[in-house]
Amino acid sequence: MPLTWREATAADLPLLAEWNHQLIRDEGHRNAMTVPELIERMQGWLRAEYQAIVFCAAGEPVAYALYRHDDESLYLRQFFVRRDRRRLGLGRAAITALRHEIWPQETRLTLDVLCGNTAGIAFWHAVGYRDYCLTLEIPPA
Repeated sequence: MPLTWREATAADLPLLAEWNHQLIRDEGHRNAMTVPELIERMQGWLRAEYQAIVFCAAGEPVAYALYRHDDESLYLRQFFVRRDRRRLGLGRAAITALRHEIWPQETRLTLDVLCGNTAGIAFWHAVGYRDYCLTLEIPPA
């Protein structure tokens, strides 16, 4: 299935925030922000240092990537494939497009994955990312 992509616009904010809300739940994150709060946060990120790409299959949005590029690396903050479109190769195709069509080839690529998100960890390993750092914490009592 061919995958196309485009840069996100302000019109995409409600969709991106809803998908971000689903992503938070899917990965088991503690973030309790509401969709309206996520819209506001996403809007701020896109005005400042982040860019977002929306991926489409048959003209229908199916995934997005939110990232920032600095002098040393490119940090992928969020990546989401619609729940009903997973396990069809769309995530792998989107990462391939990012790596070969959108992102500079000579840039170090980084991302964070929650330790409990075993499906996410497996996906990122499958598309070429390797373990580099583990953050440990003692949560408040």
